[in-house]
Amino acid sequence: MFHKSTFLKGAGAAATALCPGGGTGSIGPTGGSCSTGTNGSMGEKQRFRKMNILLPPVKLFTKRRCYLCIKIAVLVVVFGLYFMLLLRESMSALTGSSSSSSGSSAPFASSSSMPSFAALTSRGGGMLKKAGSKLDEMRDRRQGGRVAGRHGNNAVGAEGRLARPLKMVAAGGKQRHQFPPQQAPAADGSNHSTLNPVYEYSDEMNAAAETDFNERRMMLWNVCADHRIIGKYPPNAWEFFISPGHGIAWCNIFKAASSTWMYYFNILGGYSVQYLQRTKASPIDLARKRFPRPTANELNDYISNTISFLIVREPFERLLSAYRNKLEGCRNKYYKLLGEQIVKKFRKTHPLKGAKTPHGPTFREFLEFLVSHYRSGGRFDEHWSPVYSFCTPCSINFTLIAKMETFQRDSEYIIRQAGLETLLLNKMPRYKARWITNRSASDTRNLIPRYFAQIDEKLLTDVLEIYQLDFELFGYNSTKYYSYVQSPDYG
Repeated sequence: MFHKSTFLKGAGAAATALCPGGGTGSIGPTGGSCSTGTNGSMGEKQRFRKMNILLPPVKLFTKRRCYLCIKIAVLVVVFGLYFMLLLRESMSALTGSSSSSSGSSAPFASSSSMPSFAALTSRGGGMLKKAGSKLDEMRDRRQGGRVAGRHGNNAVGAEGRLARPLKMVAAGGKQRHQFPPQQAPAADGSNHSTLNPVYEYSDEMNAAAETDFNERRMMLWNVCADHRIIGKYPPNAWEFFISPGHGIAWCNIFKAASSTWMYYFNILGGYSVQYLQRTKASPIDLARKRFPRPTANELNDYISNTISFLIVREPFERLLSAYRNKLEGCRNKYYKLLGEQIVKKFRKTHPLKGAKTPHGPTFREFLEFLVSHYRSGGRFDEHWSPVYSFCTPCSINFTLIAKMETFQRDSEYIIRQAGLETLLLNKMPRYKARWITNRSASDTRNLIPRYFAQIDEKLLTDVLEIYQLDFELFGYNSTKYYSYVQSPDYG
C-alpha cells in the first residue's frame, strides 16, 4: 500500500521534469500537457540566443584550425622531401669521393701554390712530382654534386675534380708524366645552352675537352722539366684577374681572346650587359675597378682555392695580330710613337719614287726590332711578350690551359666547371662571339704566308729564338714557317 501524498509528490516531480523551464505541468487521463510560464519562456529564448551567438565562432575556429593543420602538414612533407634529397646527394658525393680516392695511388698534391712548384726538381736532379688539379671545394659546394655521374669517373669525378694525379712512367730512360686512361662518359644525348647557339655542347664534347686539357698539362710540364725552367720565372701577379667569390683566376694574355674574357669578368664584377654594350670606357679599366691587381702573396693565397686558367694562341698568329692591331697604321698615339722609332732605326732603304710609303713599320722592321730588343735584355710589350715569361706556366700550376683553336668549347668547359652557367652562358652578343672566334682568328691565319714572305730564314731563326719555347710548351708547329720565308739566295 502507498500513501496518497507520496504519489502526488512523485507525479509533480515527473511533470516538472517533462516541462522544463519552470512551467507547471498536469497529468490527466489522456496523457499530459505542459504549460510554460513567462519566466520560463524568457529563459528559454535567452538560452537559444546565446547558442546562436556562440555557434558561428566555433565553426569558424574549426575551419581555421583545419586550414592551419593542412598547411603545417604540407610544410612538413616539403621539408622532409628536401632533407631526403640533400641527404641522398651528400651520400652520393661521399661515395664518389671515396671511390675516386681508393682508385688512385696517391692523393692530390697541393701543387697550386708557388713555393711547391719552385721545389719541383728538373731533369737530372730528380723527377717532376705530383701535379694534380685544384677544382676547389667552393665550386663543389656551389655545384652541389650535380656533375656527379654525368661526365664519368675519369677526368671529372663525383666531386667535379678534373683529373687524377699524374703518374710517373719511364720512357726512353727519362721520367715522363702520364695521365690515367680516359673512360668514355655516359652520354645522355642531351644538348645544353651554349656561348654561341651555332655551337652545340654535349657530353661527348665535354669528354673531348677533358682529354685535351689533360694532354696539354702533361705536355707543358714535360717541356718545363726538359728545359729545367720549373720555377725559373717569378710569377707575374700583375696580369692576373682573380675572383675569389666565383672561384676563378685568369692570366690575361693579350691578343688571345683577352677581350672576350675581359667582358666575362666585367659581368662577374657586377656590370650589366646593357651597360657594357653602350659604355665607351676601356674594358680593362672597368675590370680593374672590380678586380684590382693582386700582389704575389695574394696570388699565392688565392690560386690554391680557384680554377686557374689561361688561353693561349699560336705564337706567330698572336704576334702578327698584335702587329696589325698596334703598329700597322699606327692609330694609337703610344704605338704611333713606337712605330716612328722603329722606322727611324731599322728602315735601311727608302721606297722608290712613286711608291707608297708604308704608314708605320713593316712587318720585317717590327721583327728586327723584337730581335734587337730581346738581345739587349729589354722588357717586351704585353701584346707580344712570350707566354712562358708573361704568365709563367712553369711556375704556376694552372688548372686548365685553353686554346684559341677550341675557344668556344674550352670557354664553356671553364664556365661549367666553375658553376657560372647562369651568370655567363649566352651573355656574349652573338655577333661579337662569331667575330671573335671565327673572323679574327681565321683572317690572321690566312695572312700568315703573305707577311712571313717579307723575311728571310735568318730573321725567322732569330725570332724563333724568342718564341720557340711557347711553340713547344703548347704543342704548336714552328717548322712550317720555313716554307713561307725567303730562301737564303733570294734576289
